[in-house]
Amino acid sequence: MSEMTNDHILVLLGGRLAVNFANAPSYPGTPDRDLSWEGLVTFLEVSRIVSADRGAQLLTLPQSDPRAAFAVLSRAVRLRDALRRAFGAMVRKERVVSEWVYPVNEVLRITEGHDELVQNNGSWKLEFIAREGGLDWLLAAIARSAAEILVEGAGARVRICANPGCGLFFCDTSRTHRRRWCSMAICGNRHKVASFARRRTG
Repeated sequence: MSEMTNDHILVLLGGRLAVNFANAPSYPGTPDRDLSWEGLVTFLEVSRIVSADRGAQLLTLPQSDPRAAFAVLSRAVRLRDALRRAFGAMVRKERVVSEWVYPVNEVLRITEGHDELVQNNGSWKLEFIAREGGLDWLLAAIARSAAEILVEGAGARVRICANPGCGLFFCDTSRTHRRRWCSMAICGNRHKVASFARRRTG
């Protein structure tokens, strides 16, 4: 799934909300690009955390309440960077340290809400419904998704793209659990083209 705004291309390839957020902004090959306010709002819209109307309202927040926008963006960047470290450790089969989990718990602690059964394409799923008391609720679903992945540990099958120039995480839900690429159409295809070119020149 991907969406394009003026200067943001958002590609959701991670398979789970928190993994997609760890990749944000998700440009294959540029995992360290800064997360802007516009990028955060785009992510929230594409992930269906907020509606398009709510997203349009949020885009004006840096002008109407710059302090609130800065606080949420700062918390979002801390959460994303912590997830990158935690998921990187999971990929390397290393221990996830407490300081990387703190930003997840911080969001979980300050957001109030409840679980609710929500109908989705004829079936039911359990979804966290945050109470909109401030703006931190925007990150609540991401933090909960991250907590679930960390609890699952190796069972979450968090991987990193085999393209060394990519750096995007994904959850391997393939039948054989041998998925190598963030996307076969992007990095997998590039690898095939590069291999073909090497064989031709060799």
